[in-house]
Amino acid sequence: MNNLDSLATALYVTVDDLIKEHPHLAPWRPRIGFKPALTDAELVTLAVMQGLLGFTSEHRWIRYARAHLRSMFPYLPRQSGYNKRLRAATGLMRTLARLLAERTSTWADDVWVVDSTPVECARSRETTKRSDLAGWAQYGYCASHSRFFWGLRLHLVCTLSGLPVAWARTGAKADERETMIDLLAAAPDLRAARAGQTIIADRNYYPKHFQSQLREQGFHLLRPRRKGEPATPGTTLFRPLRQVIESINQTFKAQLDLERHNGRTPQGVCARVTQRILALTAAIWHNDQLGAPTLRSLTAYDH
Repeated sequence: MNNLDSLATALYVTVDDLIKEHPHLAPWRPRIGFKPALTDAELVTLAVMQGLLGFTSEHRWIRYARAHLRSMFPYLPRQSGYNKRLRAATGLMRTLARLLAERTSTWADDVWVVDSTPVECARSRETTKRSDLAGWAQYGYCASHSRFFWGLRLHLVCTLSGLPVAWARTGAKADERETMIDLLAAAPDLRAARAGQTIIADRNYYPKHFQSQLREQGFHLLRPRRKGEPATPGTTLFRPLRQVIESINQTFKAQLDLERHNGRTPQGVCARVTQRILALTAAIWHNDQLGAPTLRSLTAYDH
């Protein structure tokens, strides 16, 4: 059965088993005190369901869950408690996204696509002055949509099926190439396991020293040639694949409401972005288990 209930059940059981096997994955809490009525596995499952169903307001989500999900979650916290637990579980969600990704057949793909996409955080100038995100969030320009924005950039490394492999959040003005080098350098296990991996990027990933740095890490870069550069054999073959990352970005923005995250603090934005990455990863993981023809399809889970 390929629907939200089946995904939630499979995810809960898997997360609960992982936390029991590896207790250190759970958020830290005092050894003496009240035991949370909502377990960490239930919290993660609830967060994934929120992302897939498109609830950008936590108030509305808790009201909906109280009305429709009591059979699955006997105890549901207030919005403030849910928000606090979700922010504390950011590290757990990030680790679970990696563990679920490693359990999919597409994890072993030998081609990755990379790009960055805006994560807008405010529009009013007065809001940008008062925001707790000031100093991290910046004004930037999105060439794909010909617009300026104030916020962050989400840098993504994905397989061709849309499975997130690695990601980073930076200010809007951060250099994509430097971020990509740092992102891969921070994952030595990926470098060690993926010698000879092919990375497809857009023409902005162009300096020769950048390509040399990637080669030193064991990666082979493919990108469209820039004006004045000699033609590279095979560039016409991978051009259609460049559209894959655009469609992945669109999945985050249109179906998972990435830019309607409503985060007001660095911790809040990190939690909500990670929540959406975990939601997409969980959907791909479940689709892969069921043998679905399109792994990145969220249609079965958004209603």
